[in-house]
Amino acid sequence: MDFKNINTRDYELLLKFPAYVSLLAANTPEKPDKVEKLSAVEFAHVKTYSCDPELADFYRDVNKSFESTLNELDQTLPTGKVNREAAIKAQLAKIEKIASRLGVENADILHRSMKSFKDHVSKAHHNILMDFLFPLSIPGLTDR
Repeated sequence: MDFKNINTRDYELLLKFPAYVSLLAANTPEKPDKVEKLSAVEFAHVKTYSCDPELADFYRDVNKSFESTLNELDQTLPTGKVNREAAIKAQLAKIEKIASRLGVENADILHRSMKSFKDHVSKAHHNILMDFLFPLSIPGLTDR
């Protein structure tokens, strides 16, 4: 993916995209817990070699400081579910403007990747026993 259409400051904000999405997915009345943070950090690492090839360099850059970025954002965002969510969404709106400059196809690739982050962190507390007992999704029971 070509990031030449954006300046360094915007690229640095774009690198925070997975962290903001992870924090939004984990936004409960309390701050994200250790399970959600660990899940996000591990997923960021996995993404460096399992992402769309167009995003390989991006995820290598994300992974360099993902954990510290996640912790820093978590500490600086407001507390309380509503205020925190509003602050995250405001940052995501800024990031969306940057992503739109990458072109429709590249923005779609990036959005699909961010959706996978959201889905992964949202399921961080999914019971492993449920996966063993019910390996297939059963509406109303496993709700995957």
